[in-house]
Amino acid sequence: MRIAVTGSHRVGKSTLIEELEERLAEYRVVDEPYHLLEEEGYEFASPPCLEDFLEQLRRSMELLEDEEGTRNVLFDRCPLDFLGYLLTHEDSDSFELEEWLARVRSTIQTLDLIVFVPIEERDRIQLPAHEDAGLRREVDEKLAWILFDDPFELGMEVLPVHGSTSARVSQVLEHLGRR
Repeated sequence: MRIAVTGSHRVGKSTLIEELEERLAEYRVVDEPYHLLEEEGYEFASPPCLEDFLEQLRRSMELLEDEEGTRNVLFDRCPLDFLGYLLTHEDSDSFELEEWLARVRSTIQTLDLIVFVPIEERDRIQLPAHEDAGLRREVDEKLAWILFDDPFELGMEVLPVHGSTSARVSQVLEHLGRR
């Protein structure tokens, strides 16, 4: 399968992927666009600007396209993550969603499953004081809206996971028919 793990920052996506990689030895992990771009020398603003999220969206779609037809891949983030950030960014009025929607749709449809890691009532990862908790919550809510209300008619299969890392791993493995 082609699986993407999505969610706001600091919810445990990467930790979940690391654990899944151990349990699903035949799967290959594709790192999140932020880290790949950073390795290539892209310099992100602090806090990230609209262009930073657009660049991550572009890269995320490229990764799905480059891996199209490849099975057994775990993607750390997908284009929907960046739609969540772009639609909640203070400069979101400058983001032309309609220009991106067709390509987002076609790349998302290459996925078999999207695993959503929401912010939980009892946060599993402490947010550093310098990070914007309000933005994090807004992105989480926007992602939930995109994934479950499906306003852009993406028609994807979504598995929300909750609890400890081991509980989340079990939920994914059970969904995949594994234990």
